[in-house]
Amino acid sequence: MKYRKLGKSNLVVSVIGLGTWQFGGEWGKDFSQAEVDRILNRAKELGINLIDTAECYGDHLSEKFIGNFLSHDRREDWIIATKFGHHYDDAKRERTDRWSAESVLKQLDDSLAALKTDYIDLYQFHSGSNEVFRNDGVWTVLDKQVQAGKIKNLGISIANNEKTHEQTDYASSVNASVIQAVYNRLDRTPEETVFPSCIRQNLGVLARVPLASGYLSGKYKPGANFSETDVRYKHIREEVDQKLRLVLEIKEQEVPEGVNMSQWALAWCLQHPAVTSVIPGTKDVEQLEANANAANLDLVVEDHPQSVEYR
Repeated sequence: MKYRKLGKSNLVVSVIGLGTWQFGGEWGKDFSQAEVDRILNRAKELGINLIDTAECYGDHLSEKFIGNFLSHDRREDWIIATKFGHHYDDAKRERTDRWSAESVLKQLDDSLAALKTDYIDLYQFHSGSNEVFRNDGVWTVLDKQVQAGKIKNLGISIANNEKTHEQTDYASSVNASVIQAVYNRLDRTPEETVFPSCIRQNLGVLARVPLASGYLSGKYKPGANFSETDVRYKHIREEVDQKLRLVLEIKEQEVPEGVNMSQWALAWCLQHPAVTSVIPGTKDVEQLEANANAANLDLVVEDHPQSVEYR
């Protein structure tokens, strides 16, 4: 495994992190605690130290799985990133926004309880609009929680690379040191405005959806079907097939012979000078091991000086 400093935070993270939306049960599989424990134990053996989760991956369900694991592991060995701003209704299978300062404070306490910890390494504004982002009351409350030691670092998980990228420009003003953004070979939008801003401010960058919801795994062909319990079932059919046709072209023209496409796609993200770590999800230990091996590709350096020069 390779490691990088996460921007101007004091965190040093593995270049391959672990996204845990799948633990909430929305990707066509319900997890047991035993399965989560196996994944997290193996992640630790592989040198992965970053876990990214959220309050609304299930109703704190992903966090609870992680918390149960942490209760019998060394908390200090892990960098735990979670988020605030939404509530997941299991019965309706939908999220509702919760952006008031009082609600955010309750979400923080609920996340701390679910994770069975007294501090969160990275607490992230979760995919909100520019309007709710400008709520000074929320950032004032969060600053107080940083001073109290419940939060070590603040971050912003931007919802849309085109419509909410301005939140990145204001990151330093709200004491956020990390940006999380969708970035992959099929969506390079952050290269235009988000990443240059991150470099100017020395912000760490977590690239989420680095495999484009699994489409860049190379496992699916145009016409692939997904179960109704899989979030990809709701994706627009024509757009999915268009992406999968592009993936075939990328595989033929850009992926070196003999290189696993998923690993190449993760390493491709990590070669950008703004990106610190990628946070792919995983359904089992085998997939986790394959993701971790991406760190061994030549595209990935241990750490790279931030630069305004781009590929």
